[in-house]
Amino acid sequence: MTNQEILAHIDHTCLKPDAKWENILTLCQEALRYETASVCIPPCYVKRVKTKYPELNVCTVIGFPTGYETTSIKYYETAKAVSDGADEIDMVINIGYLKNKEDDAVLNQITRVRHACEGKILKVIIETCCLTEDEKIRACALVTRGGADYIKTSTGFGESGANLEDIALMRKYIGENVKIKAAGGIRTREQMEAFLEAGCDRIGCSATSVLFE
Repeated sequence: MTNQEILAHIDHTCLKPDAKWENILTLCQEALRYETASVCIPPCYVKRVKTKYPELNVCTVIGFPTGYETTSIKYYETAKAVSDGADEIDMVINIGYLKNKEDDAVLNQITRVRHACEGKILKVIIETCCLTEDEKIRACALVTRGGADYIKTSTGFGESGANLEDIALMRKYIGENVKIKAAGGIRTREQMEAFLEAGCDRIGCSATSVLFE
């Protein structure tokens, strides 16, 4: 793959809790230069970024990074992000609900957030490092039923991030209209290429500028 083919699938990301406005500005300028798929930024910066760089595809996170907010809070967060100018939403599921086998509650959150960002891209983060194989399979079914555009492996804040075995599992059990985003621990060009070849459509990466300078 060429560099540009890879970059076109990258969500150029800065989600550090201490991210300053100058860090976000640098991220946006790099995204424009590299022509990445999006910038993925904290919700508090969405409105400022969209105002300054209306041409950028802006992604933000909901229920991040733990996912244990209530459904009404996630719905409000999503509606506010869309109102501020977000083009894409990456939402963390309630992992506890999934482990409790409260699948209807998980599905309800996904569908409610889907409603709040209708017409925008929705990616659902399942935090694979916290799940058993059965839970990952059930998550694939719930993400599909909830109408999400993508299933995403990880927040990058868990004990581990994306791995190729989970991508293979997702490809087997996810709906045919759902794409896959890998994130967490992807730091080399070789890893990016491997995940894309394995069937991912997006890659979350905070090291893009280091890899492609």
